[in-house]
Amino acid sequence: MFGKGNPGNAESFDTIIGINSKFEGNIETKGTIRIDGKVFGNLKIDGDVYVGKDATITGNINANNIFISGRVEGNVESKGILKIQSSAKLYGDITVFSIVTEEGSEFEGNCKMLSATQKENLSAKDNLKKNKGNKASVAE
Repeated sequence: MFGKGNPGNAESFDTIIGINSKFEGNIETKGTIRIDGKVFGNLKIDGDVYVGKDATITGNINANNIFISGRVEGNVESKGILKIQSSAKLYGDITVFSIVTEEGSEFEGNCKMLSATQKENLSAKDNLKKNKGNKASVAE
């Protein structure tokens, strides 16, 4: 489904939303997620996101690496690589460090490329937020 070099078995994913599933609400996880069904909400993923060819996401995606084969309606922010497969339809603005688009894919929106310095600053901000969250939970 995702080609060479990409995990394809169930053991590779921490979270899977199956083709017959519909999820409404925001999703946050530190692991890798694969979506083959429908999601209505934002995804904030510390790992990678795989969007299957029959999947539909209506919401923003923020993750490390993002591989899209299905339909995404929302803004996408990738700290690593954004790969838009030939079957993908992406409608929204993207902020990426690196992008690969295959022939036949659809993309409608604005693209902002991050420099190495901007990528490091984003990672530093994320780490600061995580540390603040950990201090607050320890104090309680």
